[in-house]
Amino acid sequence: MFKRMAAEALGISDIGVIVGPADYGNVDADDYLFTEDGEQIFFLIKSKKDEYCFTNLGLIHVDGDSAISSKRAIKRYDYASHQISGVTIETAGTLDMDIELKFNLDDTKFSIDVKKAFIEQLKDIYKALISIGKQQQRDAVCRNNALRTLDATASVHKLNIAPGAGGLVSQFDELLTALNTAMLDTYTKRDFSDVYTKYIHN
Repeated sequence: MFKRMAAEALGISDIGVIVGPADYGNVDADDYLFTEDGEQIFFLIKSKKDEYCFTNLGLIHVDGDSAISSKRAIKRYDYASHQISGVTIETAGTLDMDIELKFNLDDTKFSIDVKKAFIEQLKDIYKALISIGKQQQRDAVCRNNALRTLDATASVHKLNIAPGAGGLVSQFDELLTALNTAMLDTYTKRDFSDVYTKYIHN
């Protein structure tokens, strides 16, 4: 019990390390990539229990019950459907051996302890996550504007003053197609390879 308390006090109970690209093929998360869709690893943190695999499409969390158990739960958080927020880094104190990366994916909170020797690499993922979160916020504003435009268009139809030729059904189909394209494609970024390429230098 004393050893466990001492380990937690010193921050060495489950400290992660950053895995380099040469070793990506040796981690559990590699087996769960959608390589068929062009998914690839850009950053990976591995501790005794967990792996946090940041890909161009999302976060793959290999969640372990304990350091001595082989049981793992594979959790996936795609950027297209999970908003990143609250990204922070807490630097190590004098006696600490770790630094902490914190962020939220919607309501799921992550707090990852990493050896403080990896502070420079951790700054890279910090910048990338901040950038992804900003793009997601911009996309959300654009999707909201698209819905407001739809409401305005619907009001025009109610007044029976909608311009253009063709029946209401064909106009509705065209509008629905345009809305789906805006909501699901134009203003929902799914692949953040460009962001990771810009900020990750490991």
